[in-house]
Amino acid sequence: MNSPDTRKSDMTSETAAPATAVRAVPATAVRRRGRNAVRGKEVLGAWTLMVPYLVLLLVAGIVPIAYALWISFQQSPTLLEPNKTGFGGLQAYVQVVSDFRFARSFGDIFAVLLVWLPIMILAIVGLALLVHASPGRFGRIMRFIYYIPGALGGVANLMLWVYLLNPSQSPISGFLSGMGFDTIKQVIATRGDLPVILAAMLLLQGLGQWVVTVNGGLNSLPDDVLEAASLDGANAWQLAWRIKLPMIRQWIGYAALLNLAYGFQLFLEPYLLNQVASGSLPAEYSPTQLGYWFAFVGNNFPAAAAMSVIIVIITLAIGLVVVFRSGLFSVEEN
Repeated sequence: MNSPDTRKSDMTSETAAPATAVRAVPATAVRRRGRNAVRGKEVLGAWTLMVPYLVLLLVAGIVPIAYALWISFQQSPTLLEPNKTGFGGLQAYVQVVSDFRFARSFGDIFAVLLVWLPIMILAIVGLALLVHASPGRFGRIMRFIYYIPGALGGVANLMLWVYLLNPSQSPISGFLSGMGFDTIKQVIATRGDLPVILAAMLLLQGLGQWVVTVNGGLNSLPDDVLEAASLDGANAWQLAWRIKLPMIRQWIGYAALLNLAYGFQLFLEPYLLNQVASGSLPAEYSPTQLGYWFAFVGNNFPAAAAMSVIIVIITLAIGLVVVFRSGLFSVEEN
């Protein structure tokens, strides 16, 4: 027979073991519920931030593109057939591509992009690295100075360049006269000058805000990585080239993507410069200007819609190359 003390010990152990098991199961479940609650809050927060953008994307992006795509497959009325309507297949696309101005307009815009975009990206990265390497008051002052030209957008930027390119008023009139230019029309209309002028206008207008944006990306870099590189003997150049530059590759891709999209939408600058030059420039210099001509001069809205769809497709194709090459939307694992 077991003694009372032995039976008491057995009863204590029997009751203690289930109690431990009971305590262990709820603790695991609580931790699991806690993780699920945190994950649920993260998902809810992400959708809260995404929904306004998705609504804007639907209203200002997807719906207009879908409508343009539908219009591009319709027939356009003509003088001989004013009531001509209905499905036209690829007729509008054939009209656009076979137009003699189609290839020229894309050639003109690619000429501007080849001059402007590389200089823009190099200037953005270089100035952002310089500002980031100059902390304190000097860096803040330079960041403000770089941003000032960004306030001169649109017509204000154009008026500044009209004043600058006019040999009779420009502060660089001596240089322009030495190049053989006596009027602003000669400056703008001389073959090969317009891509450089447009590139300079776009550079001055957008450089400052992108320096501030990329500098924000540099400020988000972890300090321990930069400090470790400095302790390993990396100088300022090595720190910028081998540490900072690879870590802001996504920011550079973001800047290249949006500037590329803006370049393909170029309309206001060449349109107004043509007015300044008394109509001596091609009225359909850029693809968007050609689309405008199809819609409001040629009264061919299906062709204008087809032109807009072609611009979107080309921009998206080049943009996808930039996205995948820069790893813009890649997720880094911690």
